[in-house]
Amino acid sequence: MPRTLPKHATAEDMKYVQDTLYVISGKWKMMIILAICAGNNRFKEIQRAIPDITPRMLSKELKELEQNKLVVRRVYDESPVLIEYSTTPYCKSFGAIIHEMIRWGREHRRVVKASLAND
Repeated sequence: MPRTLPKHATAEDMKYVQDTLYVISGKWKMMIILAICAGNNRFKEIQRAIPDITPRMLSKELKELEQNKLVVRRVYDESPVLIEYSTTPYCKSFGAIIHEMIRWGREHRRVVKASLAND
C-alpha cells in the first residue's frame, strides 16, 4: 500500500473516496464488521461485542451494510427462528483496508499521546 498521498486527485478520484466514506462512515459500521469477523453472528452476540450500541442502531446499520453488499442476513426456519449475519466475499476484499485502518489508528493514538505528554 502506498505510503504517500496522491499528488493529483481527480474529481473522479474524489467521488470514489466519497463513495467509500459513505459506505464505512459512522461510529458503528466498522465495529459491526469486526464483530462479525470475530465470530459474533447473531444479533445479540454482535450487540454484546460492541459497547454502547443500541438494538435500534445495530438494526439500522446492519440493514445498510446488507444494502451495500458487505453483510448477508440468513434466516433459518427453526423454532425459534434463527437469524445469522456474516460478511460477504465482497466485504472480505476490504480486509487490507481494515487492517491498515487499525495500524494507522494505533499509530495515531501513539502520536497524540506522545504529543500530549510533551505539552
